[in-house]
Amino acid sequence: MYTPAALLDLHERAHHSLEKLLAHCRQLSAAERDGEMDGFGYPSVRAQIHHIIGAEEYWIGVLQGRLEVDENDSDYPTIEKLELYRKKVFSATQKYLRAASTEELNTAREMMTWGNNERMLTPAHVVIRPLTHIYSHQGQILAMCRLMGKPASGMDFPIS
Repeated sequence: MYTPAALLDLHERAHHSLEKLLAHCRQLSAAERDGEMDGFGYPSVRAQIHHIIGAEEYWIGVLQGRLEVDENDSDYPTIEKLELYRKKVFSATQKYLRAASTEELNTAREMMTWGNNERMLTPAHVVIRPLTHIYSHQGQILAMCRLMGKPASGMDFPIS
């Protein structure tokens, strides 16, 4: 059983890693940040970061009966703008979790997802999905940074 407190803790820890990633990416030039690389789902560091944040916004919207899709990544041309977007989405998720009960988080219910697909989903799992998603794309971004000669470490899920 997932509690709001446990999910808030997981959320804060995952975003701590994401903040560290954004801090690392501030050293990238515009060409490095926006340059496209073959072999990655989203071809640039900036597009990857935007996707991470947008996915969380989407899934928290699904929990609240909204389909929020921010596909205008051109509104976030810098790491600083992406950090502001991250903070906005972080706050929205925190607000949702603070208002949710343990029962609500653990009771599956119908939710509308992309393509008007109704799915039976458990809210706690929906909250956890974008948190694991951070690490999937963080790995891709760190691989991109290594290929640019700008490796980083220490961004695993914080356990202390």
